Amino acid sequence: MNRSSRSTYQNSSSRSAAGPRSGGAGHGSRSGGASYGTRSGAGQRSSGSSSSSAGRQRPALQGEFALPVTVTPALPAVAAFAELDMPKPLLATLSRQGLTTPFPIQAATLPNTLVGRDVLGRGRTGSGKTLAFGLALLARNAGKRAEPGRPLALVLVPTRELAQQVTDALTPYAQAVRLRLATVVGGMSINRQAAALGRGAEVVVATPGRLKDLIQRGDCRLDAVTVTVLDEADQMADMGFLPQVTQLLDQVAEGGQTMLFSATLDRNVDKLVRRFLNDPTVHSVDPTAATVSTMEHHLLHVQTEDKSAVVAHIASREGGVIMFTDTKHGADRLVRDLLAKGVRAAALHGGKSQPQRTRTLEQFRQGHVTALIATNVAARGIHIDGLDLVVNIDPPADHKDYLHRSGRTARAGESGTVVTLVLPNQRRDMSRMMLAAQLDPNMANVHSADQELARITGARVPTGRPVVITLPVAEPAGRNPAAGASRGRNRRGSSSSSSRRSGGGSSRQGASAGLSLAV
Repeated sequence: MNRSSRSTYQNSSSRSAAGPRSGGAGHGSRSGGASYGTRSGAGQRSSGSSSSSAGRQRPALQGEFALPVTVTPALPAVAAFAELDMPKPLLATLSRQGLTTPFPIQAATLPNTLVGRDVLGRGRTGSGKTLAFGLALLARNAGKRAEPGRPLALVLVPTRELAQQVTDALTPYAQAVRLRLATVVGGMSINRQAAALGRGAEVVVATPGRLKDLIQRGDCRLDAVTVTVLDEADQMADMGFLPQVTQLLDQVAEGGQTMLFSATLDRNVDKLVRRFLNDPTVHSVDPTAATVSTMEHHLLHVQTEDKSAVVAHIASREGGVIMFTDTKHGADRLVRDLLAKGVRAAALHGGKSQPQRTRTLEQFRQGHVTALIATNVAARGIHIDGLDLVVNIDPPADHKDYLHRSGRTARAGESGTVVTLVLPNQRRDMSRMMLAAQLDPNMANVHSADQELARITGARVPTGRPVVITLPVAEPAGRNPAAGASRGRNRRGSSSSSSRRSGGGSSRQGASAGLSLAV
């Protein structure tokens, strides 16, 4: 897939829709003091002034590259799915799901991707990206049949959770046009995945490392792939997958279609755009996870000796909360502390097997667990319906991590609050991070017993009665059905209040662990 033509780039000031581009956002230094992890990193705005109740937001992120110039004009956006030239079974499935009006990124990209144009799209998770690329991918392969081990379409994602979410979201549509899906990720039986590919799968959803392993074993070839999607490309670059992604893209069929979607467009993603996208249409309809008008941002300044109590009070709130820590050991330690204080808490991190992580998410979705203590493994690709609070116990490493953590709330038009607990020695770094994220958050000095803490987060005093959560049992790696090709299961979800907007979709039972179509 080494394309001779390269995308032409423009000066950032010539494309106002994408917002101004400026480089060099500092990430700040790290210093100690975090209670449940090894990193700190945050602080208050240097001005020290309070902002409006919603937390004012600046226009765009720093450090992003100038977008490529589109030589061939893009087709206009549509107002309804019915206006698109898609197979009737796909339109009928959308109708059955209660989806009639596309989200902006779907309305803008689908007219172009359906005719085979390359696309560069910026949009946060929850903006409807999965259907934006998924419907085009399925429509363009409808009626085709893959040979064993030679898929026709490839979706590359950075994490197992996102792979499962994409598979769950696309399954009813793939079934409608009789296309077979295979999910290829680490942490599952590679033999079962090889068998699924051997039976034939038109569409493969994969993480780069596991797909590379299967190719090296001779279980998969990419020379028949004519539609390729890179989802959350910036995270794949951040996780060090860029060399693997490049090697994989070099193996797909010449002249194919490439769609690249990313929450942020930094200079690592720029390398992929320049090399693999040919005259792409460019859409930036939902720039960042933190520019959502329904999302509030708060920096709560706490004292070291009171931070544990603040965390316990917030975790005891009525309703669910995701709380981010730096390390898996810190997450496990905090869960033990919270359980002893009467909080129904569980940990989600990379030290858990995939079946354990899936069950933990299902417990959280069903309310059996109310405080999900997570590392950055949950910062992308996880959607929990109705989640209205995210708490950074340990400030994230940089503004991109902040934005992706924040994106777990205020999804699909709902409101949400993002709280970061800031120790005195973290204030300067957090100030720099907010500048890089183009945010002007609300700030307050709080104590665990303060009414202001309760007002912002719903914090309340823990019961003090220890509770026990039945831990998910580790299963043999091959038992999760998502590891193989999807069958004819017709799983239907219940519509949410925003179900008539695609991407605001229905929560799914079982293996999807509450993941919805809004991805």
